[in-house]
Amino acid sequence: MGSQKELRFAYGLAIVLFVVGAFSYAAFSRNPPDPPLRMMYQVAVGNVLFDHQTHSAIPGIGLSCKDCHHHPLEEDTDTRACGDCHLVKESKKPPKACLDCHEPDEIEDTEMLTKSDAFHAQCISCHQDFGAGPVECAECHTK
Repeated sequence: MGSQKELRFAYGLAIVLFVVGAFSYAAFSRNPPDPPLRMMYQVAVGNVLFDHQTHSAIPGIGLSCKDCHHHPLEEDTDTRACGDCHLVKESKKPPKACLDCHEPDEIEDTEMLTKSDAFHAQCISCHQDFGAGPVECAECHTK
């Protein structure tokens, strides 16, 4: 008889702890970091994982936000996503994001790189300049 009672008590306790845990997880979930620590760029040739923390904490290099996000709005932490200006497809008219800071006549003859061209030019050239980081396709792009 005693073991049946203990078993029911254990099941009851497990259910109560599960409910409390589920409620706590839902009610007090952790907010995502701002800015994001890691970003996964999903592209057809293989996804690329970018780790902000690694790039900002490398001794002797330690990039700041403005090193990559070259058009922040007001502060270092107030940056635009690359895709706001660097579009995936070619477009004849400037993106709306550019017009927030620039007059149309300032940028009408400017050739805007696509997002992939901008990433490739900036990332690979930086890795080559500092002699650190991947420079071959398969070193960044994973399946």
